[in-house]
Amino acid sequence: MTLAEELNEALEGSVAGRLLSDMGKRMYFPRGILSQSAEADQKAKRFNATIGMAYEEGEPLILDAIRAALPSLTPYESVAYASTAGVPELRKRWKAALEDKNPSLRGKVFSLPVVVPGLTAAVSYISDLFLDPGDVAVVPDLHWPNYRLVVESRRTGVGLTYPLFAGQGFNVEGFEARLREGAKNRRKVAAILNFPNNPTGYSPTLAEAERIVETIGRVADEGSDVLVVTDDAYFGLQYEEGILRESLFGRLADFHERVLVAKADGPTKEDYVWGFRLGFVSFAGKGLDATRLDALTKKLMGVIRSSVSNSNGPGQHLLLKALGEPGYEAQKARYRELLASRYRKVRAFLDRTALPPCLQPLPFNSGYFMSLECRGISAETLRLRLLDKGIGTIALGERHLRVAFSCVEASDIDELYLAIVAEATALAGAAAP
Repeated sequence: MTLAEELNEALEGSVAGRLLSDMGKRMYFPRGILSQSAEADQKAKRFNATIGMAYEEGEPLILDAIRAALPSLTPYESVAYASTAGVPELRKRWKAALEDKNPSLRGKVFSLPVVVPGLTAAVSYISDLFLDPGDVAVVPDLHWPNYRLVVESRRTGVGLTYPLFAGQGFNVEGFEARLREGAKNRRKVAAILNFPNNPTGYSPTLAEAERIVETIGRVADEGSDVLVVTDDAYFGLQYEEGILRESLFGRLADFHERVLVAKADGPTKEDYVWGFRLGFVSFAGKGLDATRLDALTKKLMGVIRSSVSNSNGPGQHLLLKALGEPGYEAQKARYRELLASRYRKVRAFLDRTALPPCLQPLPFNSGYFMSLECRGISAETLRLRLLDKGIGTIALGERHLRVAFSCVEASDIDELYLAIVAEATALAGAAAP
């Protein structure tokens, strides 16, 4: 029996086994150089002649210029390969942190997070494991464009969209309709839930979160296997009361035998280390015991090994050290409050300003962004006009303009939005007959 077959057998009869793509079924973690090197790390105390690196006096070689740039790291932490699944102590620390940050996850069974090179890789690798050509992934109409690239262009899946909003809240009915539509042919469907949402900065209310979970349960009750990917890139950045502050991963971890949930998260946004290119993937599902979760982990390690081999080592060690610093959470809290103050400035401007009919804000309450709906004018044309004024924004098609208040000083918020309003008004006037 091949290694892939062994893992498939371990997953047989579970939602994870049924959801595996052809690529996912082929994936395994080889018992080759890396596994042998891991064994040697434990037992080869005299000479370790396994891994393709160069050592001197028991330490990896390191250029003085590299050492000077990384004064807090040892040579091993600076330049050695990290394990395929990530630095073991960092994985344990991140798992413990997930339980601290998500009370609904405490006491539930979920896999030890695997380190991947960023959140894009997290979504992409999950898709590799579970999406075959023609499989459906449900996403809102306002979504991170990389989802379409991964699902449709890379995996040749089908992306089904629904309007993100119904009135001023999350469109639960639209989500359910698309989930049912996606599941009806193959009895399997994937959904990506990204809160706080990029590009709108919206997180669901607690009541909406419960309805989302109930919707997934109804589709699963009807005999379809459901993969839910919780993209928690902007985790912890909520600015209003009564909205979801946890990941839906916790609510779905032991929810239904036909629901597999994969959590994509990482330090990029919530720990303000955008260039580290680190993310984590965790799995959970009712009926997935330690053996099955280990099999899924090894499948994911096979994807990593066959693509990038391993993730950024120095970034992992720097993050691990930072997570252990006594003042780390206080530093994060200060930055969260900084972002919250910018959010409040945007909210105050919108509350006191009558926007022109051509420019309407979409609901937002969290994250880095908010979006404006352009009515009767082109968002791309508006973006270019603003660019000519030295203002950078993002046009999402012709209808929506994304504004990242996260990178604008609170004292400059009013000036920014006044300029957007002025250019939109002029553009609408020019378009009028």
